[in-house]
Amino acid sequence: MKKYLSLLKVRFLNNLQYRAAAIGGLVTQFFWGIMLVYIFRAFYGNSSVSDGMSFQELVTFVWLQQGFLSFIFLYDWDYELLEMITTGGICYELIRPVNLYSVWYVKLLSKRVARGLLCFAPVILLGFLMPEPYTMSLPYDAVALLLFVVTLLLSLLLIVAISMLIFISIFVTLSPVGSISIFATIGEFFAGMTIPIPFMPIWLQKVCMFLPFRYTADLPLRVYSGNIRAGDAVVGIAIQTVWIVGLVILGNLCMKRVTRLSMVQGG
Repeated sequence: MKKYLSLLKVRFLNNLQYRAAAIGGLVTQFFWGIMLVYIFRAFYGNSSVSDGMSFQELVTFVWLQQGFLSFIFLYDWDYELLEMITTGGICYELIRPVNLYSVWYVKLLSKRVARGLLCFAPVILLGFLMPEPYTMSLPYDAVALLLFVVTLLLSLLLIVAISMLIFISIFVTLSPVGSISIFATIGEFFAGMTIPIPFMPIWLQKVCMFLPFRYTADLPLRVYSGNIRAGDAVVGIAIQTVWIVGLVILGNLCMKRVTRLSMVQGG
């Protein structure tokens, strides 16, 4: 465990150095948040739209989504891992006396945490400084804030577990663009990041409940505003935990299988 924690620290500090990329992402996320808020505002002329989520809850949802995008977004291109898979550099990883799944999991986790810590505070602050009715609101209550932190941290672990399956699939497809685009597009939709889940038809909301994606974004962001109350949030935490354990076990099994069957030219 000590070697994985050391790797997490090294990768975290390394990713903190990319300040220019962080600033570019910060500006993009802020203006994308403004655009989303204004687009959704146009739909609130229809009273039926606001049945599942008030406009203030939606605004808070959008600003949290943009602030913690690195924690919950599936479109994560780790070029170092992609190059290892597609060029054969994976052979150097396989001879090291470590669990390859754990090493890659730590690398993806540290990258997301570093980028998230660089970007979330400015975006959230700007969200609070926006004029009414486009300003972000405070947490529903202290319990909601605590549950938000717990669900957000678990969602980070869950999104990395899902991302690991995407990278493992590249061993088979050898197409980083195809694997990431397909999985991430599907995941983003069912996580409620394209259309908030309360706006979906009831039957589609039920589908979302049975998939892991909803517990990466929808759950923590709606807990903050009180749209999901404490009792349901606790149930959600239990489901998040089950998904994390299940996907990590599945990921380990898949990683062992694909590395055992992989062939590297020249050796």
